[in-house]
Amino acid sequence: MIALSMFLVCLAMLAMGFPVAFTFGGVALFFGLYAEGLQLFLMVAERMHSIMTNITLMAVPLFIFMGLILEKSGIAEKMLVSMGSLFGRIRGGLAVSTVVVGMLLAASTGVVGASVVTMGLIALPVMLKYSYDKRLATGIICASGTLGQIIPPSIILIIMGDVLQKPVGDFYRAALLPGLLLVLIYIIYCLLLAWSRKEAAPPVPARNGSLLAQYWHAFKTIVPALTLVMVVLGTVIAGVATPTESAAMGAVGAIVLATLNRRFKLSMLHQVAMQTTKITAMVFTILAGATFFSMVFTYTGGDEAVEQIMQHLPGGKWGFVFLMMLIIFLLGFFIDFVEIAYIFIPMISPLLIKFGIDPLWFGILVALNLQASFLTPPFGFSLFYLRGVAPASISTVDIYRGAVPFILLQLLALTLVILFPGLIKLV
Repeated sequence: MIALSMFLVCLAMLAMGFPVAFTFGGVALFFGLYAEGLQLFLMVAERMHSIMTNITLMAVPLFIFMGLILEKSGIAEKMLVSMGSLFGRIRGGLAVSTVVVGMLLAASTGVVGASVVTMGLIALPVMLKYSYDKRLATGIICASGTLGQIIPPSIILIIMGDVLQKPVGDFYRAALLPGLLLVLIYIIYCLLLAWSRKEAAPPVPARNGSLLAQYWHAFKTIVPALTLVMVVLGTVIAGVATPTESAAMGAVGAIVLATLNRRFKLSMLHQVAMQTTKITAMVFTILAGATFFSMVFTYTGGDEAVEQIMQHLPGGKWGFVFLMMLIIFLLGFFIDFVEIAYIFIPMISPLLIKFGIDPLWFGILVALNLQASFLTPPFGFSLFYLRGVAPASISTVDIYRGAVPFILLQLLALTLVILFPGLIKLV
């Protein structure tokens, strides 16, 4: 009852608008003192020290730094413009180029906010200029920006590797095909919509200059960033370097690319460092509160209660998987992916062995599911990121309605990975 009360109090406080990290930490402090007294808190310092010295988690700020350098230096913007010039001539081409650039930004930054804001500032005005449907334009930007959740070097994959005690490189390999599958589903949807509703995604008039010159310009723009991504991810997947080592290499590589593009400035470096510190502090503060909450939840018998309930579910393994995906999807409406990964997943991870579920497969399902949390109203972060940079002609309702088809497409990709678990083992 104490563990259940903790969970309900947390949900109530979050609904009232209390900060996430301090809500979980404060509730854990109150219930921990009530249930176990001061003895329980002798382990808190040890838990916090283990978080601070976790080598895998050190990759998080480095990947954030790498992504922000590529965004602030204008490399991401140049990729978006180049891809738009290539695909714009076909009907729905601007939407397709947005998806492709979203994939490239996901592979080079892994930061959802940076991807959505960048594409919102650059691609949205162009699509509106050529009379694209508002809901399609906003939906494709929000959805493409969230590809950083499933395409390596995704931060959530690093977190899942830490929570489920699996090598991050294995998660990177397993996520490649599901991520590319989702990209393909987005592209097919855009082309089908452009074919069935010609006014929703008209072609862009051809620009001056030969097509060969445009291809060469796009090649020069995309290849350097793509090479950096391949080196960073390749070293992790091949087992040559740890995620932290490859992230450090990526951070240095991003600075080199910015310098070669003559966009590197000390003022930009200071801005990126400050923003990286803010994002990292947010993630690790949530992690500290979530870890404290999980510890109190476990010591008050919450894990045993969850295990007893889950073992009596109808449908065995598949009933468990379906219920967990449903709960995670619903939690995504109100709670950030970091809290879900660090609070809810540890509660159910012991049951994976009992049901004979591959933690790697389950972790990819969770990552795909959590990707939808960025699009689900009322607290989908991608929706708010785009709202902050969208013109006044785009209403919040347009953004919400535009996200709905892509939420369904993400659930389709999730269903395909559930039905065909071999997709995570083909790389």
